[in-house]
Amino acid sequence: MRRGLVTLIIAVAALAVVVAAVLFVLDYLEDPPTASCSAPPTTFGQPTVAFNHDVIAVRYTCEGATQAGTLYLPSGPGPHPAAVWVHGSGEASRLPFGGVVATLVDAGVAVFSFDKRGVGESQGHCCPGDNGRFNLLSADVQGAVAALALRSDLRTNEIGLIGASQAGWIAAKAAAMSGKVAFIALGSGTPVTAKLTNLYERLAGGAEGQLSKEEISRRLASAGPSGFDPLPFWRQLTIPSFWMIGTADDRIPVPESIALLNQLKSEGENIEVVTYPDAGHGLLDTPPSHPDAPRALVDWVLRRVHV
Repeated sequence: MRRGLVTLIIAVAALAVVVAAVLFVLDYLEDPPTASCSAPPTTFGQPTVAFNHDVIAVRYTCEGATQAGTLYLPSGPGPHPAAVWVHGSGEASRLPFGGVVATLVDAGVAVFSFDKRGVGESQGHCCPGDNGRFNLLSADVQGAVAALALRSDLRTNEIGLIGASQAGWIAAKAAAMSGKVAFIALGSGTPVTAKLTNLYERLAGGAEGQLSKEEISRRLASAGPSGFDPLPFWRQLTIPSFWMIGTADDRIPVPESIALLNQLKSEGENIEVVTYPDAGHGLLDTPPSHPDAPRALVDWVLRRVHV
């Protein structure tokens, strides 16, 4: 009987090793750390003329999946600066013409927004970022920048990234991979690691009762950084970045985010941070959690490009 028990234990242990290996391989295949998209095959549709801009369908292929989006191109002579929208979490389609998109285009900045991988007309599987994996999503943004750089009516040295929430992680890696990104402007993003941010969201949402901000910060400090870490990518960048944070944000750890951004600034990074008292997570939502936030992002971008 003892020999049989030992055999069973060995068999269970061996099975556990096999299962772990299979899960590791599947995880690698779903979001390979080698994912990159520096020169995607790209097609541009014929422009459709709108009131004060052209609408151009764009398709480009990254890591075996074609991504589909829309380029809103200002009317008038170019070349124009451009901004690529980086999505937050969940299934997200390309942005329609309106809000920040319309304001930027009206001011002379082209905007490109694509259906997130696995959403709408874009191929692939959505949404690896919701499981803390950002390799493919970063590659897709890298590919979007490379696709826009093919156009003679855009300023290839003035293509930046704008976005919200999860974009704080994706934009950093995408820009570091690309080497062609001129600026990054974010609403409700964070440089804090992914799993630590998820812990904050659970605690701030009352998963363990109503905790004070001080208690939440204590638990975060005790847990320590874990999961995807954007800081190494932010440290690789020398481009300017703009961060808008609401002090009542219950999705990202506000004091910890500001502390890390101040640390990066002290290391010489070109970072500007604006906080909005009592504003929640959706600074770039429609409507925004603070009415001044969308215009502040637009104004910051316009100060860094030629229109």
